[in-house]
Amino acid sequence: MPASPSPGPSAPPLISVILPCLDEEEVLGETLARLDRMAADQPGCRFEFVFVDDGSRDGTAAILRAAAARDPRVRLLRFARNFGQQIAVSAGIEVARGDAVVLMDADLQDPPEVVGEMVALWRQGFDVVYGTRSARPADGMVKRGTARLFYAVINRLSEVPIPSDTGDFRLMSRPVVEVLRRMPERHRFIRGMVSWAGFRQTALHYERPERFAGRTKYPLRKMLAFAADGILSFSIRPLQLSIALGLVAAGLALLGIGYALFMRIFTSIWVEGWTALMLAVLFMGGVQLLCLGILGEYVGRIYSEVKRRPLYVVAERAGFDEGEG
Repeated sequence: MPASPSPGPSAPPLISVILPCLDEEEVLGETLARLDRMAADQPGCRFEFVFVDDGSRDGTAAILRAAAARDPRVRLLRFARNFGQQIAVSAGIEVARGDAVVLMDADLQDPPEVVGEMVALWRQGFDVVYGTRSARPADGMVKRGTARLFYAVINRLSEVPIPSDTGDFRLMSRPVVEVLRRMPERHRFIRGMVSWAGFRQTALHYERPERFAGRTKYPLRKMLAFAADGILSFSIRPLQLSIALGLVAAGLALLGIGYALFMRIFTSIWVEGWTALMLAVLFMGGVQLLCLGILGEYVGRIYSEVKRRPLYVVAERAGFDEGEG
């Protein structure tokens, strides 16, 4: 991969491409080659490729270390352990130097060839160009259905609209990047944070290809945790919902009390039984536990924030100037 042109008095804009990685040794050779071809097709731009190794246990770090040694455009941050994809993206944003920053996965489901179209829209004045999946042949019906449900729920609950069928694959201008760098929260939902920042945004439709190699790093458990972060980070409506549930439960309880008193005082029908009592206890207990669980999620997030630990720990840097990063 040849080096990018050195900046001069009227240097072309620098585009930073951030690629979080976790056990991607099977695909990195192809990823680097396609990034090289994409950059060659954009002679009016300079590029840097910031790879963030999120605790890989295979040969990912060695491949990227070698790439950084032979190509000054390639930069590597290697975490001391796995901190999560959203934290890896945030680390890349912290060190990116570009006039515009592109977020994409290293597994080639975000095709590098689309970056040129994003840059063209950025040159037209858009601050955010987010990729919208017009087709998802690699995803099954269950995953597509749960994704639609997730976006329906989060847009119903959140005060900030988040475009459907989008991931983190997007281009952001420098002003948007600076806003994100000033957002220190630990439970990060990047696409929601970008929507919250505002600025001029537009969609770019593309077909999401099948994974070139490897396997998904987002099993069901991680997907559910990610969905919870998205909902709880951008809405207090679950708390408002718990209040509504409490009012409904209290109203039903009052009706039950009134009915019991009426039957006791004005009628001779009084059957002592445990069915109604058990139903009432189970209903009230279920509502209380649900509300406590919702409240606990928010309290847990407050606890994580007030500890003020660093978001990540870097074990190695490659391709950085001395003292940089």
